[in-house]
Amino acid sequence: MWLYALRRLLLTIPILLGVTIICFALVKLAPGDPIQNLVRPETPPEEVAKLRAYYGLDQPVVIQYFVWLWRVLCGDLGRSIANNALVSEEVVRAFLNTLNIALISVVIAFVASMALGIIAATRQGGAVDKLVTAIAVFGISVPTFWLAVVLVIFFAVNLNWLPATGMGADGSHGFNYFDWNDFKFAVMPIIALALPPLGIMTRTTRSALSEVLNQDFIQTLRAKGLSEGRIIVHAVRNIMPGATAMLGLQLGYLIGGSVLVETVFTWPGTGFLLNKAILTRDIPLLQGTILVLATVFVLINLVVDLAQSMIDPRIKRI
Repeated sequence: MWLYALRRLLLTIPILLGVTIICFALVKLAPGDPIQNLVRPETPPEEVAKLRAYYGLDQPVVIQYFVWLWRVLCGDLGRSIANNALVSEEVVRAFLNTLNIALISVVIAFVASMALGIIAATRQGGAVDKLVTAIAVFGISVPTFWLAVVLVIFFAVNLNWLPATGMGADGSHGFNYFDWNDFKFAVMPIIALALPPLGIMTRTTRSALSEVLNQDFIQTLRAKGLSEGRIIVHAVRNIMPGATAMLGLQLGYLIGGSVLVETVFTWPGTGFLLNKAILTRDIPLLQGTILVLATVFVLINLVVDLAQSMIDPRIKRI
């Protein structure tokens, strides 16, 4: 197990190197000049050249990449062009804010999807199965930004139950899960983020469990007199490796794909930070945010891969 874990860890090194190349190249290929956002039209060319040299934009692209990569390896993601703040501090702060809602969303989605998937699989073809399938299809199909807007209109504007935007009564400082004055700001973002993975994982759980329940060993367990509850427990154990993989993928999706939801609710997470970096053409901030999100996604997949091996020893790894 430890040898396999070490081998998988070593394999992530070239993957992360490829991530840095893609991250750097995509940002460089985007049109526009970030320096023009900092200066007035009448700024002398000499001042523009100094700014370009300060941020290293006067060097060839290859040199810029290796300089940036060396700084990244040293833990330095540079400084934001917009406000001269350390990119590492900005990204870490935003990432923690995203985790505040992403972790709760994925836990809610996983627990609810397992329950709904089991209910639907044990009542195949019935009214409950059709209802669960409809909920899952709705969760998969509904655009998250549209759902976010609808939640704001219904709960914040019409009913005035929840705040429309922001993060906590004191902004992004000192957010407390257990204080309703803070947590009420996270209710609608959590709902908007949880629904799509809920639909995906419900469909996956229902399909996988239905397939297992139709296998021969389940019929053998029934013939031996096992109760239906214990049979379902055995069946669920067989789908847990796949469910674990889906859980990890959806967590990565929620962390990296929450741009629209965080923008609608003005939640100061990585999605909101990405949107701001794109609009201001802040290259260091954009590169740092994308790199951190991609690295987290790769590490989540590594953890999920190792967890699958621990859950189901029958899985043979090369």
